[in-house]
Amino acid sequence: MGALIISLDFELNWGIHDAFTLEEYGENILGARLAIPKILQLFLKYDIHATWAIVGMLYCKNKNELLACLESLEIPYENETLSAKYNLPHVGEDEQQDLYHYGNSLIKIIKEIPNQEIGSHTFSHYYCLEDGQRIEHFEKDLQAVINLKEGITSLVFPRNQVNLEYLKLCAEHGITAYRGNEDSWIYGPYIQKTNTKIKQMLRLTDAYINLTGHHSYKLEKERAHPIINLPSSRFLRPYSNKLKVLERLRLQRIKNSLTEAAKNDEYYHLWWHPHNFGKNIEKNLQFLEEILKHVDYLKRKYNFQSMHMRDIVDFISLNEKN
Repeated sequence: MGALIISLDFELNWGIHDAFTLEEYGENILGARLAIPKILQLFLKYDIHATWAIVGMLYCKNKNELLACLESLEIPYENETLSAKYNLPHVGEDEQQDLYHYGNSLIKIIKEIPNQEIGSHTFSHYYCLEDGQRIEHFEKDLQAVINLKEGITSLVFPRNQVNLEYLKLCAEHGITAYRGNEDSWIYGPYIQKTNTKIKQMLRLTDAYINLTGHHSYKLEKERAHPIINLPSSRFLRPYSNKLKVLERLRLQRIKNSLTEAAKNDEYYHLWWHPHNFGKNIEKNLQFLEEILKHVDYLKRKYNFQSMHMRDIVDFISLNEKN
């Protein structure tokens, strides 16, 4: 049995404050708030299971609560602009006043839709490979996630900075699965200075033309130690007006890989950020629906499934018992 895995990195401005100003990217963030309910309605229509990897700070109801949570965390990156604490001067008092940094109302909407898993994108959008960070700092961040009392078992590392040395610690704190990177040198974990222009161009090209393979996979035993690795297969890039003539290729690239996964009883892991849909919302939703229509066809033809990250762990545990 093969399956589509979907995970979304829900972060609002906490995920991009070090890369863009609100003037540059604020429209995308506000658009994400409009896109999320519409994405959920598509998931409901096509019976899609998805993992929402949420930055823990989005739970905070006001700035006092946020400051109290961050006070217990150490985030001493050598590049201090990466830290959530560096962004605090731009944060308003609560969600009514600040739609860029609070997300409690959206989290409630996600929880209302069946088959949506609440996962973690760490509490402070913690970067696990940046200079200055250490495992004891990461553990405090994990503890803040546990304090949310969501029973979280799935983790997505911010910027996909998978630190293999931290997986044992994750297991000790109840994490059973994480999203790893595609098996290609252009997709390996990176920090800003190692994210070269050539890698960026190759990843962009690979979204339209099959350069690196389908990246669907079976779950081998080594993926489960110390926690289960559910690698990414494809980042769902947003619609681009500049590249709109290539949209058919982008869609076919994903559909071909999904068909390959379904035929071979493999998993295919698709992911994106809600703010990627924040501009050209309807175009992005239409594109997503074309993917989900194809998944629906594959369900009927090959018994292809839709599973979130915890579903996979539960499925593996059930098979091991049997």
